[in-house]
Amino acid sequence: MVIQVQHLDLEEQEQLDKIKQFWERWGNIITGVLIVGLLGFAGWRGYDWYQSQQAGKASLLYDQVRLDAQSGDAAKLAESLKTMQEQYGSTTYAQQAGLLAASTFFQKGQVDQAKAALTEVIAEKADKGLQSMARLQLAQILTQQKQYDLALQQVSGSMDPAFEGLAADAQGDIHQLQGKTPEAIQDYTRAYKALEAGLPYRQMVALKLTALGVDIAPETAAASSAPEAAAASAAGPASSAASASSAAQAG
Repeated sequence: MVIQVQHLDLEEQEQLDKIKQFWERWGNIITGVLIVGLLGFAGWRGYDWYQSQQAGKASLLYDQVRLDAQSGDAAKLAESLKTMQEQYGSTTYAQQAGLLAASTFFQKGQVDQAKAALTEVIAEKADKGLQSMARLQLAQILTQQKQYDLALQQVSGSMDPAFEGLAADAQGDIHQLQGKTPEAIQDYTRAYKALEAGLPYRQMVALKLTALGVDIAPETAAASSAPEAAAASAAGPASSAASASSAAQAG
């Protein structure tokens, strides 16, 4: 077999020399950047896989917490909840498990354990809605224990928008128990405005305001008269003409 050697002309040799010089100067850096990029991509895919695996395991452990709660065995529940918090504390499953366990502990009269479980839920920020639920429940327990200032701290902080009305109502209850009626009225008013119209809970807040001497009837009347005003406006000149004709005949 004969190997033919092809000689490069001068221009091609110069280009080859430039490429060699460029690679000698920047080759290590380029290679390093490529390696870092590939490792970063692999790490991202690995982290995504890891998160998926963690969620699956956390789900299984949550089922165990749920079963322990249903059985009413507080000792087993405390153990499974502790495992959940230690291994998967940053997941929403851990927050859900904490809320469930807190409810069971409270029903069993183990108030301190209920408070501890809720405190753990609040400490985690995986889901702000679950965190807000824990704040409300802990505030209720603290209110029953007459720890009003601590209860206010729970419902006065940052809350998920969906729970702002409930938080304002809880603040009103606490202020009312403290004998701070003006503050309670302000809280209930905020709660009434934040809650969706038609909700039974909103009507309960309205009753609290009425009991404190706040008349919300004008707002209700205005709301009920709005459709009538809109209908009259839609009728337009014809309606006005009919009204004028009726008035003339009456005259």
